[in-house]
Amino acid sequence: MTVWAVAFVLFVAFVGVPTSDPLTAFGWLWLATIAWRNYQPWREHLLFLRDWLPVVLLLVFYNVSRGSADKLFAPHVQFMIDADEHMFGWLTGGRIPTIWLQQHLYDPSHVPWWEVVTTMVYISHFLTVPTVAVVLWVRSRGLSYRFMRRWIALSMAGLVTYFLYPAAPPWWAAENGYLAEPVARFSSRGFDVLGLHSAGNTLNALQVEQSNPVAAMPSLHTAYAMMAVAFFLPMVRKRWWPLLLAYPLAMTFTLVYTGEHYVVDVLLGWFYVGAIFLTVGWAERRWAARKR
Repeated sequence: MTVWAVAFVLFVAFVGVPTSDPLTAFGWLWLATIAWRNYQPWREHLLFLRDWLPVVLLLVFYNVSRGSADKLFAPHVQFMIDADEHMFGWLTGGRIPTIWLQQHLYDPSHVPWWEVVTTMVYISHFLTVPTVAVVLWVRSRGLSYRFMRRWIALSMAGLVTYFLYPAAPPWWAAENGYLAEPVARFSSRGFDVLGLHSAGNTLNALQVEQSNPVAAMPSLHTAYAMMAVAFFLPMVRKRWWPLLLAYPLAMTFTLVYTGEHYVVDVLLGWFYVGAIFLTVGWAERRWAARKR
């Protein structure tokens, strides 16, 4: 595991966090399972490929399709602006929360300590759910399959929404004149403080070249964070719930502050998580009843 950890840190430092290619991310996670269980025979290690290859292929399809989701309809912009202004205008002087937060916290000439935190929280989106799924796969295959079903269903629901309702984030709206005040996009600035300039540059390039700029509603960043937490809430004591729920709340702050999403995007993402959990749970119960 030490060898794996050193190799991964060097990869992140010189190449960047594996955010764009599920094959690369799961390659690293597979190597982690091999390092952790190096005493197992290769037949056991190859089971990872059998179980995960369909999931990875679905995620590759999701990534490719998501980048084309703005081809059918013109992007929607005004609804999200109006929704955030109506919800928070009384507190922010009629501004959307993103603009209010940036006016109070963002300094283009200086990277404060909290942006290191927001960058780490933002990057965790690309690793948290796959890591949770792999850890569950190692410890309990049944739980991992339940988790993966919700993960894939949530991703596909988001993808369909992106095609039917392409929605622009705050930074896009500001760049295209829909907002009177500027919005900066700086989710990777914290890497500069850590000296990981290559990682930040890689993320910036991916955001420009490979992401769909109008796939903001629902926010799957915060939906994945909520899903990773909500899955375990019934399994832990309620006194631990605030600690677990701090993660999706931190992701929400990060996304709104850095201009990536509106609050309404986040709320819809949470709604999708609830709907997916109810739907998939119902389907699992029906399937179990039919097998009896």
